[in-house]
Amino acid sequence: MATPRTIEKLFHFAFPCRDAEETRAFYEDLLGLPMTSCVKVAAVPSTGEAGPYLHIFFEMGDGSYVAFFDLGEGVMPQPSPNTPRWLQHLALEVPSMADLEAMRARLKAAGVEVLGVVDHHFIQSIYFFDPNGLRIEITVRTEPPGFVEAQKAEAHQALRDWQALKARRGLSPARA
Repeated sequence: MATPRTIEKLFHFAFPCRDAEETRAFYEDLLGLPMTSCVKVAAVPSTGEAGPYLHIFFEMGDGSYVAFFDLGEGVMPQPSPNTPRWLQHLALEVPSMADLEAMRARLKAAGVEVLGVVDHHFIQSIYFFDPNGLRIEITVRTEPPGFVEAQKAEAHQALRDWQALKARRGLSPARA
């Protein structure tokens, strides 16, 4: 069997939304991501499950998309009950600290509660929730020279150390 080529980039990541227009206004009007596709579907192509639903796409600067499904039920997506609310989030990158500050000001002016700027020592970030309860992080890279290369060199050892710590705590490894 041939080795697959490297995955090149994100095409889209999809989330549920309670209302397509509310979501469009937030992502297009407030965050500045143009809606580029809005598709009404009668049945799920991969499973055949009955619809209808709406699938909407917002384009980012690199050509990738954030997408949403509106099932037409007006129901707020529920977070996982065993996962902290801060954990699952979508991180979007802006090119400069000035852009991050401008986005922060724009969100606050629109009445969105914004946490940060948080200094992670390699990125600076702000955090907020979209109308669907999805936590969004807007970030700018501020890593020092050599940081990314050092992280790559240390990543596998850091993972082995984490797994060993879990084992010492009596946590068994995940089962396939």
